Amino acid sequence: MRLVPLAFSLIALLGAAMPLRAEWKALSADEDVAVAGKLMIATPKGGWNRSTAKPSARSERWTRDGLALNELTFFAGVAEGEALYFAPLMAKQDLPKFRAQMLPTEIVELFENSNRMILDSSVFAVSAVEPAKLGRFDGVRFSYTYAAQDEGLTRKGEGVAAIVDGKLYLVNFVAPAVHYFDRDISEIRQLVSSLKLRPPKPGAAK
Repeated sequence: MRLVPLAFSLIALLGAAMPLRAEWKALSADEDVAVAGKLMIATPKGGWNRSTAKPSARSERWTRDGLALNELTFFAGVAEGEALYFAPLMAKQDLPKFRAQMLPTEIVELFENSNRMILDSSVFAVSAVEPAKLGRFDGVRFSYTYAAQDEGLTRKGEGVAAIVDGKLYLVNFVAPAVHYFDRDISEIRQLVSSLKLRPPKPGAAK
């Protein structure tokens, strides 16, 4: 498979803790995949590829056509006081940190503010927030749009998040608003609905 350049993907804007060159592994269709430190089990349809370059130590990213055209990101087990992403290069301020007592709306704000900083863009708008399930756990679904600085392309995204045993679990999909988001979002929602979370037992060794 030929992956298109990643352009203004978030991965292009993150810090030096990420590999300079991502490697890719094709994922088998309709087979369970242990994701993000094996704390999630996802069952993708065909055509998805997993990147070795991760947004943070508690996440991983997939794409079908290249990160400029679709990104599916899993965050699993984000702990109290941790950020969603590695700090970007030349960051002027610290990224927002997760708190275990966050309300659903505050989780959405954490995601929005983190991405505003990563993208260095004020053109980021949350359009809907509603209750949802992440696996079998109660959570929140949110939709948003953004335009990266100087890119001139609007992207749409949808995330589903839940706090389980004081840790944050979140799945986010983003793609250009023209064609790619609408093409894949039904499949993404099906994947999220079948996702299995495997949070460690309270008190288990880290």
